Amino acid sequence: MLFVDKIAIITGGSMGNGRAIALGLAKEGADIVVADINLPLAESTCAEARAIGRRALAVQTDVSKKTDVDAMLARTLDEFGHVDILVNNAGVTSRQDFFELDENEWDRVLNINLKGVFLCTQAAARAMIDLGIRGKIINISSVAAKRGVPYSVHYSASKAGVELFTQSTAKALARQGVYVNAIAPGVMETGMLKPFLEEPGRLEQYLEASPFGRIGHPEDLVGAVIFLASEASDFVTGIVIRVDGGSGS
Repeated sequence: MLFVDKIAIITGGSMGNGRAIALGLAKEGADIVVADINLPLAESTCAEARAIGRRALAVQTDVSKKTDVDAMLARTLDEFGHVDILVNNAGVTSRQDFFELDENEWDRVLNINLKGVFLCTQAAARAMIDLGIRGKIINISSVAAKRGVPYSVHYSASKAGVELFTQSTAKALARQGVYVNAIAPGVMETGMLKPFLEEPGRLEQYLEASPFGRIGHPEDLVGAVIFLASEASDFVTGIVIRVDGGSGS
């Protein structure tokens, strides 16, 4: 197992991609902290991790609020003493006509998807550096960062920001021993995307574009996360790995 004695924080780890990532790290020996707005579901992920012998802590966290993020880091350090891995997975989206997109929805999506990545990265990186830990930070972006989505301009903008933030912080933190990379999933079978996939013809469109003839599953992200969190990526920082089945979607 690659991550014995390592502590991994996964934001938005209660379901979908985040849950798969949290359990994937746990299966490789990591003890986990699931930071999520939905505490009962975060506890469920932790229960699965404990069932395979890992220590696990669920912390109710709104990643868009600095007070919540700081409290989550404090609880992590109180419980485990250190943090080695951070996966910034928490994210939201919505389908909005551009002219009907209001300021509140813009702020909600940008605050969670981009500000949350900033707040969690800043807090975790500070702890890693203070403790002399070679830390690995992995931000979950999206293929939407590169191609744009006309019915979700706020989401696309937030994920483009995540990728530039990743590249910038990778350079800012490299000499202090903290690595920052990103993963850009394609269309994934998650609860967040379910409303889009249920639109007439939408799933068929994605299946036709996929060389594998299927959309992604949350577990498809785990291998890339394990690589970026492990010593195998010790000369890798500031990159974005696309996990989209080759669809380019």
